[in-house]
Amino acid sequence: EYSHTCNNDMQTQTTTTSKVNNNNQCYRCETVAVRCDRESKIAVVSLNRPRYLNAINAQMWREIPVVFDALSEDEEVNAIVLTGEGKHFCAGIDVSSKESLFETLGDVENERDLGRRNEYLLRHIKRLQASVSSVERCRKPVVCMIKGACVGGGLDIAAACDIRMCDRTAFFSVKEVELGIVADIGSLQRLPSIVGQGRATELALTARTVKSDEAEKIGLVSKCYSDTEELERACVEVAKRMASLSPLAIQGTKRSLLNSRDSESVEKGLEYVALKNAAQLISDDLKESMNARFEKRKPVYSRL
Repeated sequence: EYSHTCNNDMQTQTTTTSKVNNNNQCYRCETVAVRCDRESKIAVVSLNRPRYLNAINAQMWREIPVVFDALSEDEEVNAIVLTGEGKHFCAGIDVSSKESLFETLGDVENERDLGRRNEYLLRHIKRLQASVSSVERCRKPVVCMIKGACVGGGLDIAAACDIRMCDRTAFFSVKEVELGIVADIGSLQRLPSIVGQGRATELALTARTVKSDEAEKIGLVSKCYSDTEELERACVEVAKRMASLSPLAIQGTKRSLLNSRDSESVEKGLEYVALKNAAQLISDDLKESMNARFEKRKPVYSRL
């Protein structure tokens, strides 16, 4: 039996996905739940903050790569389904309070030295990028099962998966410009190869919401299903199908597809936006966006 612990004091979480024979609880984390079916050789990974629509807090950023790096090396797992507990996949970074937002973005207000402040932000952004990239870097194919919200950081995670499917409740958005920041975790680098450069540009610059039917039409998801139960069944069946094939061939095919997409350009794009945001992330525009959000008013930005 394979076992991995994110925190020895935390209890193993459960998942609502019922289509898997949950005969083996594998991992112990606070914000990411994992169930493994050793018979079919698949794992179901669930973002596990349903009370907050699975919004990503600092703990989840840390636990995602721990789980996916371990699953990548788990010889008893050949394919993965990634989903969210409750009614939503992921509502992006946790903006439930200013404190939680700045914890994720990297709060360096007390650092007076601009050089050290920017160096800290660069390393912080790269850690967040590495967290999401761990999904793509995982040797096992990942099927993303999307219901409800898939916005901001949630879309970053979905874009890092190999296959995406959704139900009719799903909606998508690149939300970062509404917060007064540049998306820097991977959606700007990965979406163009998924939906095309033109559509990716329009979605990123407008932050508009894409509903499930349009997501299927533009290729953001492979298939949209009528309800969550049908979606669960389809995702698990796809994962089981891949898990039943040669793991050597499956993993080699995944890597070849990523290489043909030109993964080097993704890495260069992530490096560029990390450097850019390290220099300007904590800006007056970001503060104004957050103040306006919590004061329930429209933001007023200074001229550029």
